Amino acid sequence: MLPIVLAAVSAIAFGTADFSGGKASRHADPIAVTVVSQLLSLPLLLVLVLVVPGTPAPLDLAWGLLAGVAGAAGVMLLYRALATGVMAVVAPVTAITAAIVPIVAGLLLAHSPGALALGGAGLAVVAIALVSLGERGASGRLSGRVIGTALAAGLLFGIFFALLGQADESAGMWPVLAVRASSIAFGLALVARTGARLRLGRRVLGWAAAAGLLDSAANALFLAAAGRGHLSVVAAIASLYPASTVLLALAVDRERLRPVQLAGLGFAAAALVLASV
Repeated sequence: MLPIVLAAVSAIAFGTADFSGGKASRHADPIAVTVVSQLLSLPLLLVLVLVVPGTPAPLDLAWGLLAGVAGAAGVMLLYRALATGVMAVVAPVTAITAAIVPIVAGLLLAHSPGALALGGAGLAVVAIALVSLGERGASGRLSGRVIGTALAAGLLFGIFFALLGQADESAGMWPVLAVRASSIAFGLALVARTGARLRLGRRVLGWAAAAGLLDSAANALFLAAAGRGHLSVVAAIASLYPASTVLLALAVDRERLRPVQLAGLGFAAAALVLASV
């Protein structure tokens, strides 16, 4: 039960981080938003390493470093896609792709979690699609490039989940710190190559700070969940993050919740129940 709770809370944090990062990226370069947000999250990660001590093996840190590159690239692509205003398309494509990759990896690398838990994982994928089917805004422009960006982001997120899920529970939060170290290095290399400016306005900086802190907290929660549960199930539950993004859009941007999205939230609740059995 605990791994499912941790994964569910990580989904809430991931979705809120994505909402915040998407807001910031409508007014600034997604690369700059990603790098600044991650730099601002370093104090939180240092606290987590001290509060949740562990003894990481070199392989645990290697998993974190590799996951960090995949995660940073995925976040940049996601923010770029969200900034187009077609969240109703971007969210399901990204989230479903992100869920499928670690589900397959978990089944290949570990024992089966059981029929009910796998049913919950499958139901979570359905819920992801339903809660993300919002009305496309008038300013949103759907194109093959947007779909391609969303698919690439989802693939990278799936790889991130699969890689970070390989770290041992005894490593504590050190793999998450390794994630952030490599993601920041990757981001700074892109900044140097593209000439992106890291200076953000006050309002954008607030959204970026929220995105970075919540993303790091979500990474820590996912690592804790993956260390205690089956990767296929934990990753599927963590990939329910569009639900919190949709609810935030309802509360902050005054978007309307469609009946199909309400059904999706119901499927998400059912998925949590099945996965925790």
